[in-house]
This record gives sequence, C-alpha cells and structure tokens, in this order.
Amino acid sequence: MRLRQLVFVSNERDELAKKICDLFNLKETYNDAGLINFGLENVLIPLGDTFFEIVMPVQENTTAGRFLDKRGGEGGYMVIVDSSDFEKEQARVESSGIEIVWHGNRKEENIQARTIHLHPKQVGGAILSIDHMNPQSAWLWAGTNWEKDINKTLVDVISGVTLQSKDPELLCTKWENALGKKRLLKNELSISLKDSEINFVEDEDGRGEGINAFRVKALNHEKILANARKMQVLENGNIYLGGVKIIID
Repeated sequence: MRLRQLVFVSNERDELAKKICDLFNLKETYNDAGLINFGLENVLIPLGDTFFEIVMPVQENTTAGRFLDKRGGEGGYMVIVDSSDFEKEQARVESSGIEIVWHGNRKEENIQARTIHLHPKQVGGAILSIDHMNPQSAWLWAGTNWEKDINKTLVDVISGVTLQSKDPELLCTKWENALGKKRLLKNELSISLKDSEINFVEDEDGRGEGINAFRVKALNHEKILANARKMQVLENGNIYLGGVKIIID
C-alpha cells in the first residue's frame, strides 16, 4: 500500500494548477469528465507515477463546496492509497466497522480501476480512498496516456501527507484502523506505507482538523525554492500553495 494521489479542493482550479506546474516544472495531463456526476471538475498532474489532483465544485451543495466553507478556503481534501490486494482491504474495512460511502469499479482500455471511499467522519482529517488498478502500473483516474506528461527535472514522486488535529494521537489511531497499519514506534505519530508515510501533528493554523501538508521527493531543492520565491509562495522557509504546506524532501 502506498500513497498514489493527493487531492486539493479549490474554486480556482486552473490558477492553482498553473502555480503547481510552474513551481515544480510539471504538466497537466487529464480532466475526468465523469466527476460532473459529483458536481466537480478536476485536473490531474503527474509527479512520476503519483499525482496531484485539483477538484473544483461547479454545482451547489457538493461535499467539496461544503469543505471550502467549513475550512475557510481551499486546502487538502483527499488521500488516495494504492493497494495491491483490493479484496483483502475491502473485507478488512467492512469488518472494522468503518462505513464505505462509495464503491467504484471502472473499466477502460483493458484497465480495471476499483475504489472504496471511507466515511470521512469516522476516519477524520480527510476523505480516504483505497484503490487498486489492474494492471498495477496503470492509473485510470489520470486517463490512459499520462506517462507522456511525466517530467522529473525537479521532483520525483509524492512521499507523504501530514494531517493536523487538536488530538493527533486519536486521529493517528483512526487512520491506523482505516488502513490496517500500525505506527512503527508508539511515541511517534507516523504510519509508514511503501515509499511514503502519513504523519499527524497538532493543529498549526487554527483551521481545524484536516490536511496540513503534502510532501514530495525533490530532485533539485535550490531550483524549487528559487521558483517559490519568484512566485511569492515561500513564507518563513515553507512553501504554501492551495491552502496546503508543501514540504520538499
């Protein structure tokens, strides 16, 4: 199981996508027309074989729109993990007492994509989605031709996400239950996945429980920081975009 896609929600999808691409020298790859069924429009941006997604509500009374109101603006919205054994993970979640609020099963061009969304109030912090692709190298949420848009001049892949809460210990415990994973050290609020991790901290910005930061593996720190200064998204040594702190490893 690994982090595969991290999702922003914003009323300014195109503007935010341009900033992300300018900061990391990336390219947009795909818009999923099917999201209109949820009252959303989106864009996918590949970082290697992982992805940033930006969703934008375009209809009233959407979950994403309510999120924007609740947290006072754009921010991190969803965490998508890629599982190698979907049936096992689905059965585990069903037996854990956590409600599955949405099942997805899409087939296109010999690719099958399956997903379950866990009840956000029971998990806390963000919408958690557990997904699986067959073949595993595919990622149908980004279409079938995303590999042509990979650019690794400045960044490699997504490497982590940090969630904040007034009670990060409790939130970490909920995510352990949701993912079927235990923290490696009892005194550390961190869950390790393959090539990625999920961390939990105290509420730092007063926006309440939610995503605090997205983490990416950088290949050229100096150039990214120079871009951030030019774009005026660097504050006290930290990069902030789309209501999220961006940490570069």
